[in-house]
Amino acid sequence: MSRVLLRSLVALVLVAAAGLIGWRVLAPAEVLSPAATPYPLPSVVTAQVTGRTNVAPLIVDQRIRVYAGQRQVRADGPVDAKTVNTARWSLRRWPATVSGVVAAGTTVISRWSDGVLVAVDARSGRESWRVNSGPAPAFDGHRTGASTVWAPAGLHVAADSVLVQADQKLSAYEVDSGALLWTVTVPAGCGDGFTTLGGQYFCATGGFDAVTGVALPAYGEGPYTPLTCGVAVSACQGMRDARGQGFLTTGVTPRRVVELDDSDISVVDGAFERVPSGVQVLGVSSGRLVVLTADRHLQVLRSGHVVADFPLAVGSERLDWKPGLWQVTDGWVAIERLTGDGPADPGAPEHYFTVDTVIIASLLSPL
Repeated sequence: MSRVLLRSLVALVLVAAAGLIGWRVLAPAEVLSPAATPYPLPSVVTAQVTGRTNVAPLIVDQRIRVYAGQRQVRADGPVDAKTVNTARWSLRRWPATVSGVVAAGTTVISRWSDGVLVAVDARSGRESWRVNSGPAPAFDGHRTGASTVWAPAGLHVAADSVLVQADQKLSAYEVDSGALLWTVTVPAGCGDGFTTLGGQYFCATGGFDAVTGVALPAYGEGPYTPLTCGVAVSACQGMRDARGQGFLTTGVTPRRVVELDDSDISVVDGAFERVPSGVQVLGVSSGRLVVLTADRHLQVLRSGHVVADFPLAVGSERLDWKPGLWQVTDGWVAIERLTGDGPADPGAPEHYFTVDTVIIASLLSPL
């Protein structure tokens, strides 16, 4: 009898231990590790390639780089570091996954699959605020996390607010405090849209004032094609409607302009500039047009004149890659490079051009 009792007690202890271990492993967990090093100074580099990374960096405040993994957001610096450095700060959550990341000034805002928005001060790595914003997509950044930091679904920046679309609800939260500014119900066909430099939000069916959430009058016919946008399809300087009619969106009211009816015309800080043939427009940096040539050179143009031109390669790297996603800031560009004739599936081994497939370059050429 004593042996049976002893075996039963041992079995109970083992079950209890297994339960405790299981709870510790499976229970929700969160770790925020703030910065322990000084905030990096801005890098001043002539126009050239500065480094490569295996993950896509969201360049914030021209000083740090923020990366998204499936369950972690982390930052390093300086921007011109040749490769990924040890994290300055990081936020890890489980079992939620990272849905998207955006930045406004020195505030980094991450959206998680459990609906939580977490704002972190980019300088200190400390949490500023958090709110629950409703249902959110799961991580879809693949190996580089590019879509999570450069084109997050349902997450955009508009002036001093961050806009979140959850199902048919579009909400605006104040960047500084996380306070809910407004919420509206959007039509079923609205889908994910973009914000404008003038403070509007447009989707396929129409637009909303990004400050108040009030529906805007019709501007042409949707769906709309955004022009000259920042990261996260935000702060777009123009758009074309379904009929190809162009609108300038840098003011408080979109303005019809026939110049943008021409698909070879781009917007550069409210002015119109003809795009050279055979190049791909990447964006605008400090009032200059940034384009990618067919032979994979980066060109910086001012009033139609080339002020910088260099190959996007490190050392003897080939230039037969094709561009994936990218980010252009006032001073930097980062581009995801894909294999030129490789498989379309991001999970395929030969989808990316190389292991360190994201190339980073400075755009700080003499003006």
